[in-house]
Formats: sequence, C-alpha cells, structure tokens
Amino acid sequence: MRMNFLLTTKTTKASNMMTVLKMVGAALLAVSVTACVTQDDYYNSDQYKKPAAPPKYDVAPQVIYNIDGNRFISLENYDQCYGDTYYNNLKENIHTKLGRGGIEYYRGRLIIDDPSGSNVVIPSARPGPCGNKGCDSSLIYSTDGGRTFKGKVYMNGQTPSVDSENYSILVAKNDFYVVETSEYAKGKFNSYVRRYPLFPGLDFDNRSPYPEGISGETFSTSKKPLPNLRTPSGQDRFICDTSIRPSNLPKKK
Repeated sequence: MRMNFLLTTKTTKASNMMTVLKMVGAALLAVSVTACVTQDDYYNSDQYKKPAAPPKYDVAPQVIYNIDGNRFISLENYDQCYGDTYYNNLKENIHTKLGRGGIEYYRGRLIIDDPSGSNVVIPSARPGPCGNKGCDSSLIYSTDGGRTFKGKVYMNGQTPSVDSENYSILVAKNDFYVVETSEYAKGKFNSYVRRYPLFPGLDFDNRSPYPEGISGETFSTSKKPLPNLRTPSGQDRFICDTSIRPSNLPKKK
C-alpha cells in the first residue's frame, strides 16, 4: 500500500508539473504573438482612442500683435482668445502656424525691431498655476523670416502667465534680449538681461560653440543700458478682444 501511495503521489506531481509547463508555454506564446503587433496595427485598431480634433469656430481672425504693414501675429479658430496663433508676412506670402494656446497668455513686453525681417522671436506662457517646482515657459525663434521656428525655455515659474508680466523680449538685427525686471527695494527696480545671438541656422538645442566672432552675454541694467529698440507699429504687448465669441459653440447638455 505504501508503494502504491508513493507512485500515486509521484504521478500527481508529474501531472501538475506538466500542467504548469503548458500554462507557461501558452503565456510565452501569447507574449510572442503580442510582440509581433506593430505600432501601426495598434494605432489603426479600435483600442487606440484618437485625440479629439480642435474645434472649427466661425470667427474672423484677430491681429494680436502688429509689427508693421506686412508682418503680424494672428489668432484664429478661437473662443475667448484661446485658439491657434500664426505668424504672417503678406509680402512673402508666409502664414506659419505657431501653436494652440500659450502665446496669447504672455503678458510681458515684446519688441521686434529687425529691419531685415529675418529675425522673429515670440514668447509664450502657460495659463494656469504650476506646482512648487514651477514649470517652464518657452519662446520660439526664427532666423529665416518666420518660415520655420524653434523653441527655447526662457522662464520657470509657479504662475507663468502672471510671472511673464516681469519680462520683456527685445529683438534686434543680430540678437535678442530676455529682460527680467524685479523690485529689489520698495519702489526700486533692476533688470537682469540675457543677450542671445541670432544668425542663420541657429539651434539652441545644439550645444556646440557659436561661430567665431559671435557671442552672448548677461548683464544688469544698473551696469549697462539696453539698446533703444521699437516695433515699427509702436505695439509692445499682445492684445485680444475676449468679447468675440463663435456663434457655432456646442450646445450645453
């Protein structure tokens, strides 16, 4: 009887082991089959939820920043000043989309005074508050007349849109200035300035040195004055009429 019991026990263990091995084999097969599914298969499947397309509002474009008679920044497809922004140059037939949301939340000063029209710098700011570590806000820059743009972080803050009130972006023929103004004593202000060069092919993401003879610098306005720059139109801030609303807004349920 003891021998039969031992044989039965060994047979049961062997059977259980075979069952486990079959289960493991099936699981590995399933993983290998899943791994063969390509990204294209996933994005074309019902499992992938495509992002909702931006709405199409029936509103006329607003010029939120006018450089001169040919160059300006427009806000399109918007509601209450939130929408798509474009850089325009009528003479060169340029209509470059900059993004949706962000640029119109910048509250600081912007002066573009490059007579060649090659250099364009446009700041943005996040609308809402950030956490304790703050969040970055970027500017975009172009050295080919606004046909293409690249980005660079210029500020980190907990309330970016409000914080941007302390900033000025000044664009000249060969460089641009990021100016941060702060009150160091009651009624007394000082500005910290970062000057960056502008030249064809500039890419701040590429950390290689600037070409020979080109450089940037930092300074305080208490030690060195800023250049006298002025946008041809005289405008130095974004403007937008929040009262303009689309007539084709979705009906509230």
